[in-house]
Amino acid sequence: MTGSAAATGRPTRFWLILYAIGSVAVATLKLTDAIDGVTALILFAGVMALLIPMVRAAGRGPCASPATRRYNRRILIASFGYLLGLGAAIALWHSYELSDPLIFLIALLPVLPTFAMIWAMARYVIEEGDEYLRHRTIMAALVATELVLALGIFWGFLEMFGLVPHVWAWWVLPAWALGLGVGQGLQVLRDRREGEE
Repeated sequence: MTGSAAATGRPTRFWLILYAIGSVAVATLKLTDAIDGVTALILFAGVMALLIPMVRAAGRGPCASPATRRYNRRILIASFGYLLGLGAAIALWHSYELSDPLIFLIALLPVLPTFAMIWAMARYVIEEGDEYLRHRTIMAALVATELVLALGIFWGFLEMFGLVPHVWAWWVLPAWALGLGVGQGLQVLRDRREGEE
């Protein structure tokens, strides 16, 4: 652990790795039918609790700014809102015979927090006063958008020709978030490589 990480607790990557391992474990259990959907949702809520120390660690990092801390807080709140909304929507949909207008309203429970995430991303770019940090975020968002476009086009054509099953469109946000992380990670690697030269 570096000196700054030792002084402030575990580094962000520690929490990110734990979060990734937990997410993969829950997804694997669900995909292999070892657990049902409700259990998966409960376990994933526990895994999401790892986001709290991860966001705190990121707020103490070298690239932290007041805008970054506000962004992290907004995304964290929206993420928990999404999980709660998704859980409530699924539970209501499976438990009751609902009319189409009610199903539409219930479908909004996980949708509205995702809109809050999109708003938080836009606010960050507007509020970030450090041009370098703003540039890094925009470049990571570009990588995320490229990933979503590539996956969507690739899977769409495979699906059109009947080679793969249909995938619901909500996959776009998790894929974009994954791409954002990849974009940020690539920039960190580039910065380290340039620092060594």
